[in-house]
This record gives sequence, C-alpha cells and structure tokens, in this order.
Amino acid sequence: MNSSQLLGFTTFAYLFSSIVYIAVLVFRAKKISIIGTLTALTGLLLQTAGIGLRWVESYQMGIGHAPLSNMYESLVVFAWAIVVFYLGVEWKFKNRMLGGFAMPFAFLSMAYASFASEINQQITPLVPALQSNWLIAHVVTCFIGYAAFAVACGMGIMYLLKAGHEERAGGEKGEGIFDVLPSLGDIDDIIYKTMVFGFLWLSTGIITGAVWANSAWGTYWSWDPKETWSLITWFVYALALHARYVRGWAGKRIAWIAIIGFLSVIFTYYGVNFLLSGLHSYGRA
Repeated sequence: MNSSQLLGFTTFAYLFSSIVYIAVLVFRAKKISIIGTLTALTGLLLQTAGIGLRWVESYQMGIGHAPLSNMYESLVVFAWAIVVFYLGVEWKFKNRMLGGFAMPFAFLSMAYASFASEINQQITPLVPALQSNWLIAHVVTCFIGYAAFAVACGMGIMYLLKAGHEERAGGEKGEGIFDVLPSLGDIDDIIYKTMVFGFLWLSTGIITGAVWANSAWGTYWSWDPKETWSLITWFVYALALHARYVRGWAGKRIAWIAIIGFLSVIFTYYGVNFLLSGLHSYGRA
C-alpha cells in the first residue's frame, strides 16, 4: 500500500465523519456522535501514516524532502491540521455537535486535493527556493493558524444560524436542529479562543517566512502577492481581536469577521497561487 491509497481512504473517512456529524444535528441522534469522532480519529491516523509514507517515498526516489512542497501536499497538511485542531476543540469543550461545522472543511480540502484536475499529485523535486530548513517551520506554523481559522469560520456559521433561529423563534426553545447546538455564549467563546490561537500561529508563520525570505532572496519583505495577502489576513484578525478587547465586540460581529477572515485566508492560500504571479507561484506545481 502506498501513500496515495492511504490518503484516498482518508478522504472517504472524513466524508463519512462529516455525514455522521451532520446526521447527529439533523436527527438529534447524539448517541451516534461517537461514530463521527472515531471515524475522524481513524482518518487522522491513516492520514498521518500517509504523510509519513509519502515522505519515505520521496527519499526512495532520491529527492527526499518533507511533503510540504506543492498544492497537493499543502492541502493534505491543511486537512490534517484541521482535524487535529478540531478534535482538540471537541475534547476541550466536550461537545460533538461542533463536528458538523468543522469536519466538512477537512473533507473538502482532501477531496479537492484528490480530484481536482489542476492539482499535481506527483512527488517532485524541491525548487531551489524551497531547499531550506525553514520549510517545515514556516509551513507547519502557517497551517496550524489556517486550521484554527477554518474551525472559527465553521463556528461563525453555526453562531449566525443559531442566532437567526432564536430571533425567529422569539427566544423560545424547541426541539429543532439549532436547539441542540451549544448556547450562543459558548459558541462566541469558542470563536474568540480559536481566533486567538490561530492569530498567534499565523504571526509565527509570517515571522518564520520573513526569516526564510531573507535567507533565500536577501530581503525580509518584498511585497510579493502572497506576503501582501498574508499581511492583509493578519490585519483582519488583529483588528477583530483589538475590537474584542477594546470595544467588547462579540456575537454576530465576531462571527462575521471569522467568516470574512477565513475567506481572506483562502485567497491568501489558494487565490494567490492560481490567480496572481509572484515569488510564491511555485505553490501551484
């Protein structure tokens, strides 16, 4: 069995996990929520093995490097980071109802990596700019931040749906889909803490990227499109956290910022690689 097969199994594990979590919400079947968690954990173990095996395969080909060098590999790592972070959130807050708003992001990342025609799944040699010890530090820190922002986006969508439901219901509790979700206060707390976590890791990723850029290109900052959009994304979350601390922003405002911020993350990660040319354009390879 090779890494591609393991990662293929991972895609379907995340799909099944997402379906189970969503079914838990739709049918209020809390008893089966453990199946979603166990399937997500199984997929995570398969994916971890697949990533490790791909790393070994690269050495067997004589071009050994960490599997972080192109769009396919980064999508796989993105999905892996989302699941790790989500399972951590689920364990901390002891609530599996969150899975229906988080696991689909991991599935979509793996599905796009697996089935998109423009994604090259082959193991290829590193381009000169990527031949650095900073590769792992920079990519991993960025994707931990991205994963946290993906979960925050899912929680933001959850908040807006539940808030809208409560407004329509006039504050009365029922037995619908949204009534089984955590309280608005709890969701808001999860969004905030998740955004803080992601912001710290994104900041670390930008710093390691700047140091790497100076090593590779002789300058810490060159206003490359990827660098520019990374800074824009950083400011979106910085302003959100500032507004939280200073103005006391909460609720729908923070939920919307979590969604808008993740859209900025997606453009920074995907849009820049495919729509704009620059020093980071090798990411599309």
